[in-house]
Amino acid sequence: MLLDLPLARSELDRSAHLRTNQGALDEMWQRAKIIDLLGDRFKSFNGALSFVDQSAGGERYFLGLDSSGTPYFVAHRSTDTSEFPDEYQSLRTLGAQLSPLEIGAAVHALAVSQWHDAHRRCSKCGGENRSVQGGAVRECALCSAQHHPRTDPAVIVLVKDKDDRILLGRQKVWPPKRFSTFAGFVEPGESFESAVIREVAEECNGTVATMNYLGSQPWPFPASIMIAYVATIDNPEEVKPDGEEIESLLWLDRAEIKKLSETRELLLPPSISVARAMINSWYGPSAKIDLSGGETWRS
Repeated sequence: MLLDLPLARSELDRSAHLRTNQGALDEMWQRAKIIDLLGDRFKSFNGALSFVDQSAGGERYFLGLDSSGTPYFVAHRSTDTSEFPDEYQSLRTLGAQLSPLEIGAAVHALAVSQWHDAHRRCSKCGGENRSVQGGAVRECALCSAQHHPRTDPAVIVLVKDKDDRILLGRQKVWPPKRFSTFAGFVEPGESFESAVIREVAEECNGTVATMNYLGSQPWPFPASIMIAYVATIDNPEEVKPDGEEIESLLWLDRAEIKKLSETRELLLPPSISVARAMINSWYGPSAKIDLSGGETWRS
């Protein structure tokens, strides 16, 4: 059974056939719902996106059509500031509050906008790129090479033993008491399954006996997609942290994780993360009540 992952929801039709029709894009802009994105922060109000009018500045990228045919765009303004007005919030903060349609639109908007920011120059000749096809492509002004958005795949793994305990790890950079599942980028020429086996071995010395796919979720921080697996290892007594990325490990059954969460002795991953969805699914239907306390980001 696949997980219901918070950021994997999408209700917009991306309508790729419209991207090459500049006349259609211009017409749709005039009647569009426009997301205001400043750097990586969304203009919002009371936990919902605040749509702006056509006077919005910045680069505009086409996101798609809703079920009624209403177009959605993002107007993105780059910034180097680390201080934002209160009405501009990060997707990490807003994600759990947005509707499924807004979640899908926001994830798309953030991912494509950050890709554009990071690819201003042509990788073939060094010339300046410009956005074309509604933001779906960048084209070099010198050599006409076209560049398409890319996503970095990473596997994320819930490790279990034969007694159905889960193993969580703690990274050195996290706040005290924060533990989560194991994750890492897929290397060139590597399958997802091979990446699962390698990451589990590297981070906790576990030997994967079986694994099952649980689903995937975009993670535009800045440009990843998380591919989720649950893996059972056959050497639970031999696990140990790698000492570099992972500094400590914790085996937990359901009673233990409930107690530690309630007393705030354990900080769990945030509710919009794949890691939290995997932990909740393993725990059972009462997870949102029993494990409601103590979630945190990196700081």
